[in-house]
Amino acid sequence: MPPEPLSFAAAFAPALLDPLRAAPTVVTGPNGRTAGKRYDVYRNNVTVSLIDALAAIYPAVQRITGADFFRAMARFHVRENPPTSPLLFEYGRGFPDFVARYEHAQTMPWLADVARLERAWLDAYHARDAAPLAPAQLAAIGPERLADLVFTPHPAAQIVRSDFSAGTIFAANRDGASVNRIDASTPEDALITRPGFDVIVQHLPPGGAVFAICLTEGRPLGEAAASALDASSDFDIAANIAGLIGAGAFTSIAFGDA
Repeated sequence: MPPEPLSFAAAFAPALLDPLRAAPTVVTGPNGRTAGKRYDVYRNNVTVSLIDALAAIYPAVQRITGADFFRAMARFHVRENPPTSPLLFEYGRGFPDFVARYEHAQTMPWLADVARLERAWLDAYHARDAAPLAPAQLAAIGPERLADLVFTPHPAAQIVRSDFSAGTIFAANRDGASVNRIDASTPEDALITRPGFDVIVQHLPPGGAVFAICLTEGRPLGEAAASALDASSDFDIAANIAGLIGAGAFTSIAFGDA
């Protein structure tokens, strides 16, 4: 009698990502003979498909490291992290953290943040559509009530902070053009949005990331502005709120006591 489907899957799957494990005994060929070589072919195909998925999700990282380095690094990640979703674009969410601790990538300390930007880009691309907040909606609010405003973030809006020039490195390695030498030592914060069909990645000025994070967490405008000014005395609230709305970072506004 053949094994039940669930018990077969439970026996079949664990060795797929571990080349050192023997083929499961439930895998047999004609006349009940062992089929280790057939299983190895399948195992290799699974690993290669997951590495290919990571390469598609993180093209800038692969361009920076080179294909051989990337695929070797990705193979280690695959062995540690089996997929949990049937959707391949959902795979590899932990890859940036893996890159950060990967021994052979330590000479590129900004690489993990580039990967975080690539993951944010893909998530923004697949985020739910929503109409962005119109500037006129904010203009209609009296100045005496602005401090109490609470903003609803757009489903695609994300902020990625980095101690390095990750945004510049990300942008330089996404379009296939030649890359000049980049000073990676300047910290950069990035806003990722998709108000329409195209994903937008733009730099945030000093204090801008603190401001945007506060607003996307539902904190009132006055409190967000105070936190941003604590982070940077040069923070310009008018320019920053205009930039966030223009980038489609929000969908609606309400008053905090509503």
